[in-house]
Amino acid sequence: MHVRLATAADVPVIAETLALAFADDPIWGPILRRADGSREHLPGFWAPFVEGALRHRTVWIVDDGVAVAVWIPPGGTEMSDEQFARAQAVVDEHLDDARRAAFGELMERFEAEHPHPAPHFYLSLLATHPSRRGEGLAQQLLAANVEEFAADGFAAYLESTNPENNRRYERAGFRIVGGFVSPLDERSPIATMWRPVTPTDD
Repeated sequence: MHVRLATAADVPVIAETLALAFADDPIWGPILRRADGSREHLPGFWAPFVEGALRHRTVWIVDDGVAVAVWIPPGGTEMSDEQFARAQAVVDEHLDDARRAAFGELMERFEAEHPHPAPHFYLSLLATHPSRRGEGLAQQLLAANVEEFAADGFAAYLESTNPENNRRYERAGFRIVGGFVSPLDERSPIATMWRPVTPTDD
């Protein structure tokens, strides 16, 4: 497994990996679904998220993009205004009224639930290309990242949009600290998870 920091040249490959990985996510899949079921808009939606983190040099990839971890450092912002406007433009062009409204509310809920107790790294996105699932690539990348952050004295935070992944995050030292639900159905759960600098076993 070869891990390196991503560059601007990697954005198309990373955006494609994210598009495929999150197309069937319990939260993002329904919100970003077009009425005709097509998915060609998804890479364009995810690219600004990647570019936003590239400003901080906090995007790590495995084997040139088959797995990716998109982090925001302490004090950093997820996207510039221009980058968010590009993501919003994809939403406005391709999604129906209910999904456009759900996207706006989802972003507000993410922000409202985000804790600010201590300087920390925020895991914006973690994904593996479907062709490489089951190899533990993202799990290994996550573990390496949080260990490096902890060595520098930083905690980590994430939102898990798929309950099946919660146990994987727990193996990396994260614990559920809260949660909320998708604004599209007011039912599908999103867990907020925190990893202290020195995790303790329950």
